[in-house]
Amino acid sequence: MAAQSIAERTISENSLVVLLQGLQGQVTTVELRDESTARGRVLNVDAFMNVRLEDVLYRDRRGNISQMADLFVTGRNVRYVHIPDHVDIAETIQSQLEKIHRVRCFSEKGRKEYSKKKKIRWFINRRSVR
Repeated sequence: MAAQSIAERTISENSLVVLLQGLQGQVTTVELRDESTARGRVLNVDAFMNVRLEDVLYRDRRGNISQMADLFVTGRNVRYVHIPDHVDIAETIQSQLEKIHRVRCFSEKGRKEYSKKKKIRWFINRRSVR
């Protein structure tokens, strides 16, 4: 999983984008809003559903086929992403969520990104200064 900001991890964690992120390395078909399709190996999917594919077979809406080494599709242009039959959807989602949670907890004690203790300490220190 590529380095993501806190906001991107939160978006991923609360949507089905984690399923698409779990397709990294898999060959799949992405249908676009303009009725064209792209079939290739998923390199990366970010929280905004931007998809990067390699070894792409691109078919435009007229049926013309072209081969591309690399293709980037913005999330707003994605209509469907075909999930390969051999992918266990529940297991893929669970493994991706575990990866996100592993990034959020840096030690066994679980240093959290949103630590309430820091906010409370800041508030207490702030009150004692006044």
